Amino acid sequence: MTEQQAAAGQPDQDDRGAPAAPGAAPSRRAVLGWGGAGLALGAAAAGGAAAAFGGGSDLVSAAAAGAAVPFHGEHQAGIASAVQDRLHFAAFDVKTKDRAELVALLKEWTAAARLMTAGRPVGDVYEGLPEAPPTDTGEALGLKASRLTLTIGFGPGLFAKDRFGLEGRRPEALVDLEQFPGDNLDPARSGGDLCVQACADDPQVAVHAVRQLARIGFGRVAVRWSQLGFGKTSSTTPDEQTPRNMMGFKDGTRNISGTDDAALAEHVWVGAGDGSDWLTGGSYLVARRIRMNIETWDRTSLREQEDIFGRDKGEGAPVGKSRERDEPFLKAMKPEAHVRLAHPDTNNGATILRRGYSFTDGTDGLGRLDAGLFFLAYQRDVRRGFVPIQRSLAKSDVLNEYIQHVGSAVFAVPPGVRDTDDWWGRTLFA
Repeated sequence: MTEQQAAAGQPDQDDRGAPAAPGAAPSRRAVLGWGGAGLALGAAAAGGAAAAFGGGSDLVSAAAAGAAVPFHGEHQAGIASAVQDRLHFAAFDVKTKDRAELVALLKEWTAAARLMTAGRPVGDVYEGLPEAPPTDTGEALGLKASRLTLTIGFGPGLFAKDRFGLEGRRPEALVDLEQFPGDNLDPARSGGDLCVQACADDPQVAVHAVRQLARIGFGRVAVRWSQLGFGKTSSTTPDEQTPRNMMGFKDGTRNISGTDDAALAEHVWVGAGDGSDWLTGGSYLVARRIRMNIETWDRTSLREQEDIFGRDKGEGAPVGKSRERDEPFLKAMKPEAHVRLAHPDTNNGATILRRGYSFTDGTDGLGRLDAGLFFLAYQRDVRRGFVPIQRSLAKSDVLNEYIQHVGSAVFAVPPGVRDTDDWWGRTLFA
């Protein structure tokens, strides 16, 4: 839950590199008539099935039409892309010890992702051999692409010695996160060799996507943990209304804009001189499951809530200002205010791009909601992004009385898949 640097520019077309096809992409159900094509459809689906779209009102129209986000590009979709409404995030443990098997899996996953992000099934559902399981589980038949993006990352464990020969290729910035004050991390909700972030405007589309990748990977990978999310808590399109978190406050007001190329280059994308050539054009992802003590918060006075954040609850204006996007005057806030402690000026310019989501996972067995924020932060270097911000927050943020970090993971996110001959992780494994 961090306050970000001001984002410049207006949302425009999502720049993912692949040309948009004229007209709408065929639905998953329509594609089934092609019969038996399965993953071989990858090349045909690559660019022609994806329609680019703009921000603001164009974004609303695109979502209503179930538009597809282009899969190919210099960077992976799902980072600077316009944030969708739903999330299914999954971390995987790699079970195979064979490097060639892992590479084959990444190629299969890429082909499947290419199809699903275009709104197509990954294979036959009811036209294959009756004696064999369907190659697509079928729950997304008839549903549109719903702006599905799939983003993959590689965890530190993948670079361990004597696993896949990658120990010399681990980026220095892919650090093992320290135990911050107040952390109460559950190992069952932390870590992972691989991660897949599925974002879409339809929850069934997002869940279907992760399910297909898990099915394809059976025997080679296993789901370590996963998280469903709703109600995005940040936006990369600043002309949209700023979303609110489960505490009722506008969240991500000053997030980086997905069309601010200068800010993205400075704070999000790994550069050619950053020390790991295979990761150039990629990023680093920190995922944190943050439990909120909802019941305690709901009994806290409005004045105290606003003092804790350093913004008013209605408009979202910083202390002493009248509009949400007014530049905060940090000294007008209490020293322990969340906005003041998270601001780049407090942390030597540390800035991250957020793609967080709210979650509610039933109860904790004590009559309290298990609810909060699933925090996703992309940055050029974890050591100069998330780490200094979290150190500042963990030390004296009064909001810590109402939240607790219970899950944590960090991943190196490779660059985008350039074309139909490319695949997730090629730059690392080639």
